[in-house]
Amino acid sequence: MMLAGLFVSCTMMSQDLNVVKGDFGFLKDQKEINVEFDYSKMTLMKEKKTEAQYVEDRTKELNDDKKGVGDIWKKKWNPSKEMIWNPKFLELINVVLLKDDKEVNYQEDLKTAKYTLIVETVWIYPGWDAGIMKQPAKVTTNLKFVETANKSNVLLEISSENAPGDQWGNNYSNESRIGEGYAKTAKSLAKMLLKKAY
Repeated sequence: MMLAGLFVSCTMMSQDLNVVKGDFGFLKDQKEINVEFDYSKMTLMKEKKTEAQYVEDRTKELNDDKKGVGDIWKKKWNPSKEMIWNPKFLELINVVLLKDDKEVNYQEDLKTAKYTLIVETVWIYPGWDAGIMKQPAKVTTNLKFVETANKSNVLLEISSENAPGDQWGNNYSNESRIGEGYAKTAKSLAKMLLKKAY
């Protein structure tokens, strides 16, 4: 019973979305926003490991448990940003805005867009799934709207802390759970934009 209570409390941790600086006025009439993803400063786990240290430790842990499994995991981890996390974010932000009939497109490589959203990953906790019990992933990001032509000019910065990543049923893939954290980040950001920008 005690374990069940712990599980409930872990899964109910909510995302914290706050405006750090700036306002939303510049977004009102924009039809397209360029998006860039920055993973250069991200840390992982409670120990705040660098990505290189996390990958090294995780690979060794899995290989020690069963030879070769860690090497296979490493091959899946490396492309997960481009294959899972970035697409999840882009898909969800556009879906939420479209459902509200907002004709604005958030995509990568929109060279002509006046403004760029930089999704800067700060911290990731991959979570875990042991069948009967599980803990969702958590994703913390800084969301910075900048001028595309002058990216040092930050017009709006929003901090998103502990966006939960989980799915119905079991999800044994760390990379997939983390992807759901990016989806949650995008969904929450889109809802904030609908209230304050559009």
